[in-house]
Amino acid sequence: QVQLVESGGGLVQAGGSLRLSCTASDRTFVNLAVGWFRQAPGKEREFVSEISSSGSTANYGASVAGRFTISRDNAKNTVYLQMTSLKPADTAVYYCAAHGRRYATTLGSEYPYWGQGTQVTVSS
Repeated sequence: QVQLVESGGGLVQAGGSLRLSCTASDRTFVNLAVGWFRQAPGKEREFVSEISSSGSTANYGASVAGRFTISRDNAKNTVYLQMTSLKPADTAVYYCAAHGRRYATTLGSEYPYWGQGTQVTVSS
């Protein structure tokens, strides 16, 4: 069972940057694609980004494309989400999740492994 732990959340002013990390407990992590999702109060969970197991491909939700960058360091069992030009609308709890499917997916239901989440708050 892969355990995922997010870190790096916090409070930042609009226009600022944060880098989130997702670290896994198990080396099988290197065979898993990893995604980031977020959920704001009163809103549905939203797909943010996904990176393949090798790190060779990535995709982004429309609301973050061009501002967020996902990457991974398999030697460290860690995936990163670099967030720039942050907006108050980016305020949410951010979750990392992982799956072993051979195709990319934006559906949270297809990710069996989830972290506990980290809060990101962007002030105006």
